[in-house]
Amino acid sequence: METKKYRFDEVTINHDKKRKPLSAQQRAKMRGRYRYFGAQNVIDYVNNYLFDGEYLLIAEDGENLKSGKQNIAQIVEGQFWLNNHAHIVQTNELCNIRYLEYWLNATDISAYITGSAQPKLSQSNMNAMEIELPERIIQDKIVNILSSFDKKIEVNNQINRNLSEQVAVIYKSWFVDFEPFERKKPDDWFVGTVDDLANEVVCGKTPSTKKEEYYGDDVPFVTIPDMHGCVYTVHTERKLSVLGADSQSKKTLPKNSICVSCIGTAGLVILLPEPSQTNQQINSIVPKSNYSPYYIYLMMSTMSETINKLGQAGSTIVNLNKTQFGKIEVMIPSVSAMAAFDEIVEPMFKEILSNQIENIRLSNLRDTLLPRLISGELDVSDLDI
Repeated sequence: METKKYRFDEVTINHDKKRKPLSAQQRAKMRGRYRYFGAQNVIDYVNNYLFDGEYLLIAEDGENLKSGKQNIAQIVEGQFWLNNHAHIVQTNELCNIRYLEYWLNATDISAYITGSAQPKLSQSNMNAMEIELPERIIQDKIVNILSSFDKKIEVNNQINRNLSEQVAVIYKSWFVDFEPFERKKPDDWFVGTVDDLANEVVCGKTPSTKKEEYYGDDVPFVTIPDMHGCVYTVHTERKLSVLGADSQSKKTLPKNSICVSCIGTAGLVILLPEPSQTNQQINSIVPKSNYSPYYIYLMMSTMSETINKLGQAGSTIVNLNKTQFGKIEVMIPSVSAMAAFDEIVEPMFKEILSNQIENIRLSNLRDTLLPRLISGELDVSDLDI
């Protein structure tokens, strides 16, 4: 594959001057429907926008520039506001904007990053980056191949969003409005505590990070970042070895335990698809054998505000410990009602899990192909795409 070398600013149009940061107080007065982006993603919604169209956002600062735990570049379409923590560019006729996104997320740009405590990709350093581009028709073919994976992933995500909305509506119908029960709470339901729902409440713990042999590829180790934007944790940033898990075997949670974040971003809730352990910022409910994990998951998902309040001491955010967590008051329906509820929602949860697992497989396959396509190791010039 023949390529030609360009400086970054030879193939892009920079719009950084149009960015405008807003303080939390300003945003509070501007609540609206337009996305407000930071370095990596949407951090708020406001009532006006600065940009309208298709743009590439590139993180300007933040720990992720060094760690690479997330992509540093993302395409954003439509109307949105952007603060000054991400560069914003469009491309000219030499470069497919989506090809540039894939290139940035597959390329080591550490030589252009400055700062250790606060990594930064300045505009001048970004513009000085060198990129080798194949001819535009080859870029377009590569984008078509890679974007087919992204489109299927987004379809699965949309299905899961719809399913999540459906189960939330069913939950409200049954356990808030009591519609299947003549709109009255049945007499055999009672107010209890989280402890009453649980065979066990477990506060997680981090195995010694000084013992490398405790970490490996065997047992998922869930932390709060793993809990964002998902129903099930099908992927965690870290895993424990069998030795590491055995070192704190009492912390191992069975499948279908419900994990709740209890510090910082308190109130995030996920289900476990397989035996796992968590860190100490997460309290987990191991449901009693005849109690519905789906009911408990949905019920805890509605209680983030309560958990946040319980986890605060004045202006200080503290960890909601296992004892406090276990004493949270909850409604406990009859076993028969939970079983009937499971018959309706369990197929939906199984489909959500299946879609999440497929998305991991698709992401891994796309990420395996990405460097081979961009380097020219896989030649697409003769493909009719």
